[in-house]
Amino acid sequence: MSTRRDFIKQSSLGFGGLVISTTTFMETKKNTMIKQENSKWADGSRLVVSVSMQFEAGGQPDNAESPFPNNMEKGFIDLPASTWYEYGYKEGIPRMLDNWDKFGIKVTSHMVGTAVLKNPALAKEIVDRGHEAAAHGMSWSPEYNLSYEDERKFIKDGADAIKKATGFTPVGYNANWLRRGENTLKILQELGFTYHIDDLSRDEPFIIHVNNKDFVVVPYTIRCNDIVLIEGKNFSVDQFMNQAKAEFDQLYAESERKRRQFSISFHDRIGGTPQMVKVTSDLLKYMKAHKGVSFKRKDEIAEMVYHDKTVIRD
Repeated sequence: MSTRRDFIKQSSLGFGGLVISTTTFMETKKNTMIKQENSKWADGSRLVVSVSMQFEAGGQPDNAESPFPNNMEKGFIDLPASTWYEYGYKEGIPRMLDNWDKFGIKVTSHMVGTAVLKNPALAKEIVDRGHEAAAHGMSWSPEYNLSYEDERKFIKDGADAIKKATGFTPVGYNANWLRRGENTLKILQELGFTYHIDDLSRDEPFIIHVNNKDFVVVPYTIRCNDIVLIEGKNFSVDQFMNQAKAEFDQLYAESERKRRQFSISFHDRIGGTPQMVKVTSDLLKYMKAHKGVSFKRKDEIAEMVYHDKTVIRD
């Protein structure tokens, strides 16, 4: 007659006589649960979608880069190119704002200071409709070549312009073409910013140390970015949709076991065109149909990450 001890002994045997300890099994299960829990966002989201809307039009210099051939003679202004930029604040941003409202999502708008001063009412409308205003420098120009004091003024003036027009104090920063300088992060920390996006090294946010304090990195993207794909590579909107969808699908699959963030970026004069807004609508519908997907402003992401003890620290 089998005893209880015999039953326990037999139950520890697996196929082919392989011994599977009950204790080992429970420890493995516990470690797996911890790993899965750490892979989730603090609010329970499976995958977070971060949308950027650049507000740059009106802040560009004369003869700035455009779809037109760069063959203007010196001393003349490229007037057709100027109207291409004007489209961004006359049509592009208003159209995108209506689309974000249609889907009930909030985005982060990276604002150039001079663009905001030229169109303060539009900047205020962005904030009034619930979106984040993030700083994008005072003008559309490099800052990596500036002295410490000049760069500090450049960043602060841009943030002050946003605060003056919208009443919103920016806590996030994006340098021109992501090209920050050696002093940029130190300056941002000193000025009270809590995060920056000029980093492409991960598909999830993380924390770094700046001036001996925690500082959040909310990664950006050039893969799902209209200025790189639509303007720079002459992608069709179908190609843009397919590439963004493929990125989303892969990140959603990975999000079952690790924290993932899907980032996508739209520029006022490009992402706000009728065809781009249409394909963006299709993409938003597709993403919203997936369980556990949430859309967050970058300041919300940074705040959540800052207080999450399981987040990656570099």
